Amino acid sequence: MLRSHALSWASGIWAYLFASVALANGVFQGVTGEVKAGIGSEAPVDASAGERFRPGTTVTTGANSRAVLRFDDGHAIVLHENTEFRLTAYRFNRDRPQEDSFAAELVKGALRSVTGLIGQRSGNRVSLSVPQATIGIRGADFMVVLVNPAYVSVLKGAVGVTNAAGTVTFDAGALGTVAAATSLAAPITASALPAEASTAFNSLGNVAVGAGASAGSGGASAGATGAGAAAGGGVSVTAAAVAAGIAGIASAAGNSTATANH
Repeated sequence: MLRSHALSWASGIWAYLFASVALANGVFQGVTGEVKAGIGSEAPVDASAGERFRPGTTVTTGANSRAVLRFDDGHAIVLHENTEFRLTAYRFNRDRPQEDSFAAELVKGALRSVTGLIGQRSGNRVSLSVPQATIGIRGADFMVVLVNPAYVSVLKGAVGVTNAAGTVTFDAGALGTVAAATSLAAPITASALPAEASTAFNSLGNVAVGAGASAGSGGASAGATGAGAAAGGGVSVTAAAVAAGIAGIASAAGNSTATANH
């Protein structure tokens, strides 16, 4: 009887742990300085490289800090200092592209996004929201910084910036800005960037991020490092580490172009 209860208890614990890993859709691939993560009203906790996270997680970075997030489809997000980022929805199964989903929100600060398999095969299901607009990601490597207004820099691919005023598509090499949720995004020159936005773009653009390789159907993506239990606060149990680093940086290509659709 006692043995039966013990086995049942152990099975329950393992089921919980594996369920936690299954629900986790990304990993902190790199953490520098003060980086915290939490879900909902839970108090945020320090994040460490190798810990995994799931939809609903909010990640914040402090001064002189940075976080590199890698998702199971290979999508990479680099968070600049003094940034708040929230993963609102994520679903990936290598064999079921019809279920693909990636939705996130940049509350403040700046980030760089390099799309993975979801963005390559289901671009219409990948989006990033900022206070001024929703950015549709079409197999792109791009950066966005919020200094009111928002500024966008596209290194590769294309993004569509949509709000109540319409949609503007920015191709590789383009710089754009959107002042408010009711104002149409517009292309700008590099000389028109405020110093804060220019500094953030330069910093993020110098981070080496390459497309990650996903493993299996919704498995842990390559590039994750470290192992062990997560430190609570919505950061779930860490999966076994895999060793493949981020490599190379995508260079800007083509001429700066923007197309508006009202």
